[in-house]
Amino acid sequence: MAKIQVDSIVDKDDLGAPNFPKGATVTGVVTATSLTATGTDVSSATGLSGTPDIVVGVMTATSVSVSSTITVGLGFIKNRSIGMGSTDTTGRDAGIGTATGTLIYNETDFSVQVYDGTQWVSGLTSPFSATGGTLDTTSRSGYNIHTFTSPGTFVVSGAPNTGGEYLVIAGGGGGGATSGGGGGAGGYRTSTSFTLNAGTYTIQVGSGGNVGSPPGATGQGGQGTPSFITHPGITSITSTGGGGGACSAPNGEKQDGGSGGSGGGASGYRRPDATFIGAALGSGNTPPTSPPQGNDGGSSGPLNNNSAACGGGGGAGGVGGNAPLDGGGAGGNGSPSSITGTDVTRGGGGGGVGFPNAGGAAGPGGGGTGGGPGGNGTNGTANTGGGGGGTYPASGGNGGSGIVIIAYPTA
Repeated sequence: MAKIQVDSIVDKDDLGAPNFPKGATVTGVVTATSLTATGTDVSSATGLSGTPDIVVGVMTATSVSVSSTITVGLGFIKNRSIGMGSTDTTGRDAGIGTATGTLIYNETDFSVQVYDGTQWVSGLTSPFSATGGTLDTTSRSGYNIHTFTSPGTFVVSGAPNTGGEYLVIAGGGGGGATSGGGGGAGGYRTSTSFTLNAGTYTIQVGSGGNVGSPPGATGQGGQGTPSFITHPGITSITSTGGGGGACSAPNGEKQDGGSGGSGGGASGYRRPDATFIGAALGSGNTPPTSPPQGNDGGSSGPLNNNSAACGGGGGAGGVGGNAPLDGGGAGGNGSPSSITGTDVTRGGGGGGVGFPNAGGAAGPGGGGTGGGPGGNGTNGTANTGGGGGGTYPASGGNGGSGIVIIAYPTA
C-alpha cells in the first residue's frame, strides 16, 4: 500500500501506552490530520512508520523529542541552536509578523529585533568591523586607521559606525616647463563626521601630474589625477587633481596655469628685446566644494630683460606665492591633519621658476622647489598631493601622488 491516511491517531493506555497502535507499517507516506500523545515521547513510538516521511497536520504532545532538526522555511531548531533566518526592514514592515513577542533577524541593521506589541525593539547587534589598506591600531588611542597609498577596497560589515573620519588627497599638479609656474596641490578633503555603513567602498588614490615638456606650446604641467571614496550608499567623496603650472617660452609660446584642487602658478618671461610673455595662474577649488579643497596659484612677478619670475602653485592651506623680481614664488602652504594621531601637513604647492634669481620655495606639506639658475625644479613628495616645482628647462617637477585615510573609534 502506498499511503495510509487517518484523521487521528490517539495514544491511550488501552492501546498499549506509551506505544502507538501496532501493525501499521507502510513504505510510502503516513499522513494524519492530528497526532495526540499524552505524556508520550513521540520518538519512542513503535509500530507506526513511513518511508520517507510521516506528515502530520496538527501534532499535540506533552513531550516531543526530535533527534535532528525541525525546519520551517529559512528557520530551524536543532539540538544546540535555533536559526531564525533573516529579513530586512522592508520585509519586516510588509508583515513578517506582528504578534507580540515575534522575533526576527533584521539584515538591514544587523540586529535581532522583537515586536513588543507597538514597535520593533533591537536587541543583539552584529559588531562593526572593517578591512582594507594598511591597518594601524596603535598610533591613535581608541581608533583604527586604514591608510591607502594605492587603489583598493575598504570592506565594512556589522552595525554602522557613526564616528568615522576621512582624509582624501588627490595627486598634485606637475610644474610648468621652460619658465614655469609651480604645480598646484591635489584637492584636499577631510571630515570628522563620516558614517560607515556595511558594504564595499572603492578607494582610488590619484597619481601626480607630469612636469611640462618644452617648448612652451606643450609646457604646461600635467594635472594630477583624482582620489576618491565611493560606496552605493553615499555620495562619492572626490578630491580633484592639482592644476599644472603655467609656462612661457622665449619664442612666444605660452599656456596658462591649470585649474584643479589647487591651481598652478602663473608664468612670466621677459625676452632680451623687452618683449613680455606671460601666462595666467590657475584657479583652485575647481570644481567648487564646501569647505574648499584648495587655493589659487600665485601670479608672475616684475621682470628685467632676459629673466623669469613665475608664481607658486596653490596649496591646500593657502594661495601660491606671487613671484618677486626675477625670482620664483613660493608654493602655497599645505594643511595639517591629525587623523593618524599626529599632526601631519600635506598638500603643499610647488614653487615657481626664478631667473636669474632663485626659484620659489616648496610649499610646506610636500610641494617641490621651483627651478632657477642653480638647477631644475623638484618633484612633489609622494602621498602628500604636493605640487611639482616649476622647472627650467625641463627636469624634475612632477606632482606627488595622493593618499586616502579612513579612521574610526573602536569603542
